[in-house]
Amino acid sequence: MTRPILWALGVLGTAAITGGSMTERVAKLARGGTAPTAEAAQAVPGSAASVTLSQDLSGHFKAHPQVEGQVLRMLVDTGATLCVFTSEDAARIGIRVAERDFTARVGTANGTVPAAPVRVREMRIGGIAVRDVEALVLPRGRLETSLLGMSFLRRLRGFEVAAGRMILRG
Repeated sequence: MTRPILWALGVLGTAAITGGSMTERVAKLARGGTAPTAEAAQAVPGSAASVTLSQDLSGHFKAHPQVEGQVLRMLVDTGATLCVFTSEDAARIGIRVAERDFTARVGTANGTVPAAPVRVREMRIGGIAVRDVEALVLPRGRLETSLLGMSFLRRLRGFEVAAGRMILRG
């Protein structure tokens, strides 16, 4: 007799907790912020790490990798061949580019832009680390948010998207 009551209390408690977190997301968006993304690393003994990202209210997946020791905010972009850094993020992680370094031309949704090819020693999301990642730096004002592209993602064991979550497997 007490099991159904305990089960019902558990379901109600879970619903209350979930409802509160959604309320917090909406309130933060109303204040002009962005909805938080759940980014949790789960290392299972004897297996590789995995990281789960939650879709934000605009339908995007954002990650906060540690790049060269600095935490950046990046938009996951499976359509980007390489990881791409804003000039500000590049400077934050210690990559200095001069005008002469913009030797590549890349096609973007906003047309063709110059880019500086770079290589990042290590990018880490949770328990997943990828070394020697090819990337580009775009000139100031050409990119709003750095992109976590396929030069990082294709080096994982895999990734999948389902039910508003992206699971990265290291």
